[in-house]
Amino acid sequence: MSPQDVDEDKRATLRRFAALGAAIPAGLSGTAAAADGPDAGGSEAREAIAGYLQATPGAHFSKIRDDLKLGTGETQHHLRALQDADAVVRHEDGDYARFFPAAGFTAFERRALAALRKETPRAMVLALLREPGQSGSALADAVDVSRPTVSRHASRLEEAGLLARAEDGYRLFRPETVLALVVRYADSFDAAAVDFAADADEFIAFDP
Repeated sequence: MSPQDVDEDKRATLRRFAALGAAIPAGLSGTAAAADGPDAGGSEAREAIAGYLQATPGAHFSKIRDDLKLGTGETQHHLRALQDADAVVRHEDGDYARFFPAAGFTAFERRALAALRKETPRAMVLALLREPGQSGSALADAVDVSRPTVSRHASRLEEAGLLARAEDGYRLFRPETVLALVVRYADSFDAAAVDFAADADEFIAFDP
């Protein structure tokens, strides 16, 4: 692929995510773009990041950079501008910095989405939404990982305020909220989440 083709591919990706309709605070696009220079595409990149985070809230830095085909410095620059403008917030999640639209998510929802962005915790959450109260051994079988792996991730989910150990097994806090997040953002997770979302109304029932 020629450099021109690479550039066109990048611009098409940016335009696609910018079209998702994420709002950038008034004045940010024009002011920042002017500082970037007429050919830098700063406004377009910022709009794409904002739109991408509307569709993929809780994405970490590397995923944003790679999915949008941006450079490391370019991504840092635009994320900083969006944070300075109070359009995007940063959430520390262990070794990861995750990013969310500034409006629309509670602290609990940010923690839940951060957990759902990780493969094994997400699989555990889906299993517990299907069948609350599973033991560590049952979860290990359902997720196809070792019992110590389940225990390690369960401890982290407990620390994040998402999970509790009960006498009858593990249970999620606010499962209805977690379920809504899974269904709404299933396409941004994986095929298992998409399958879960398609069938959620058949096997999930919460008391009003």
